[in-house]
Amino acid sequence: MKTLIIGIGCRLHSSAEQIEAAVRVTLGAHSFDDISAIASVDIKAYEAGLLEFCARHALPLKLFSREQIAAISVEVRSSAAREHLGIDGVCEPCALLAAAAKTDAAAAPGAAHASASASASVAPAASVTPNTPNAQLLVRKTIHDGVTVAIASTTARPAREQTNNDTQEQDHS
Repeated sequence: MKTLIIGIGCRLHSSAEQIEAAVRVTLGAHSFDDISAIASVDIKAYEAGLLEFCARHALPLKLFSREQIAAISVEVRSSAAREHLGIDGVCEPCALLAAAAKTDAAAAPGAAHASASASASVAPAASVTPNTPNAQLLVRKTIHDGVTVAIASTTARPAREQTNNDTQEQDHS
């Protein structure tokens, strides 16, 4: 059963290969086959590497506005996200928002999807509220080659810290 939501923040022009490597490192013992969706900030709607990654793996891309993201508290704030986007983080709040939206969609099926490319779909998330009680981070923000990744789910397992983080700060522009 696909239960994982992957939140992604990335530098402008990050390649699909960079994104895939970051996701695979962050998954750790989790299976790639358990991923149900990718989530990010709406300004990444046309980010070629992100769209290619989603298309390659037939994963829907859920996008959230900066206002929606700002409504989610972030334990460790990103200075790059604050500087470039005016929000405290991307990958963790987007993962939580998408997991919460998945729970909401299960309760009310039939959400519309707009096509972003031949194989990836972008789902509008206008109805998502900052209340994410059923969504939990399984893996907190990790940074790998300019790509930040967090994993959320609606299954109850505690978040774990990654020990293989690159120490470089993320550039979200």
